[in-house]
Amino acid sequence: MDAKPSGTAVVPRMTRREFSDLTAMRLQLEPLALTLAAPHLKPAQFDRFDAFVLQHETARLESDPKGVRQADTGFLFELYRSCGSALLLSFIESLWLRRSPMFWEARWALLGSSLGRAPHRHKEITDALRQGETAMARDFLIDEIRNAGEFLLEAMRFREATD
Repeated sequence: MDAKPSGTAVVPRMTRREFSDLTAMRLQLEPLALTLAAPHLKPAQFDRFDAFVLQHETARLESDPKGVRQADTGFLFELYRSCGSALLLSFIESLWLRRSPMFWEARWALLGSSLGRAPHRHKEITDALRQGETAMARDFLIDEIRNAGEFLLEAMRFREATD
């Protein structure tokens, strides 16, 4: 985080390399959290997953980027909180805080791409976890993170590296 002369804290725009690094970290940490969480999931959580999937679909149909973001975050953090590792969860949260401004800036591009290049896989993740197929759920999550990352690398503007 950087501070402006006025004292306002801002997260600077990432370079293409920084975004690639962040995506690579997400591809390791978030599937790990899913794997650790899977054995601890309760039936009520599957009901919440289903509700988030429905909320996500409704928000997309209504072109509501705030609703889409809330459903996406709600779904994934409902899952990640069950991993049993406060440290892992804090690392994931810090990555999400770092990427958050970019994802908000990209909301319309992501919303328009949801059925194409960067679809979310929450229903598939839920179904796989419900069936005890943790590896399959992990693969769906990896696919979702990778596709969104690739899409954003093409669709977004990045700060130029100053090295």
